[in-house]
Amino acid sequence: MWPQLTIISLGWGVQSWTLAAMAALGKLPSVDYAIHADTTWEREETYRFAAEWTPWLEERGVKVVTVRSKRAHTVVHTAATNGNLSVLIPAFSIDSAGRQGQTWRACTGDWKIDPQTKEINRLLRSLGIKKALGTVERWLGISLDEWQRAKDSRDQYIVNRYPLLEKKMTRADCTTWLKAHKLPVPPKSACVFCPFHNRHAWEELKRAGGSDWERAVQIDTEIRKVRSQANVEKPIDLFIHPDRKPLAEAVQIPEDHGMKQNNLFDRVEDDDAATCDSGHCFL
Repeated sequence: MWPQLTIISLGWGVQSWTLAAMAALGKLPSVDYAIHADTTWEREETYRFAAEWTPWLEERGVKVVTVRSKRAHTVVHTAATNGNLSVLIPAFSIDSAGRQGQTWRACTGDWKIDPQTKEINRLLRSLGIKKALGTVERWLGISLDEWQRAKDSRDQYIVNRYPLLEKKMTRADCTTWLKAHKLPVPPKSACVFCPFHNRHAWEELKRAGGSDWERAVQIDTEIRKVRSQANVEKPIDLFIHPDRKPLAEAVQIPEDHGMKQNNLFDRVEDDDAATCDSGHCFL
């Protein structure tokens, strides 16, 4: 059965923006919608990029829909049953005995996958389309250099498709394609406080300063004693940096000491950062 609804999972990063632009310019088949599941925690420059280029996509037939989880603004969650506190992000932990760990990652499903799936279901209902095997085709912007992130959909009526893999395109190829078509290369899409940022990403965030860095520091502080409150007899501290130190202390840049920025010949690309393996984040 041919899909009756085709959507792009639009994260406003390099790969998913490339897919959307290809569809808009007729380099890929047309799609019905590009769905952006907004965590509400993206960098300001990502939101600026989305605001500027959404009209461009829609003028070329790619309808952009933005959805959000009801818990999008929630990082520290209070359980309705027992009042226990937990965090939705995969924070790094250390207990009073020095044992280290990491909390369960609930943010991907809660902020990304579930809102997008609910919107797909809403669209199916509004269009009068019944769910059946392969009813929906969802394009995901996973490139050849991260092929291991490609997964089948957990819902049988949704078929995941990976056009960049089909074209054997890497992230660098996407950048080259965008430049060749005189389109901008967007910033990497990620929550400002994502524990999977690499060293370079953290340093750049601190160096840029502003609201993005302030929000990351705020969340790092807010989660610190969450597990201690839930485990009074066995206190556990939480951090968003793998060094398990307060973020402002863990991220050191030359400017902290009155020095100039280091030479960037050894610059590490943001794409080297660990990424969410769901196929929905950082696209």
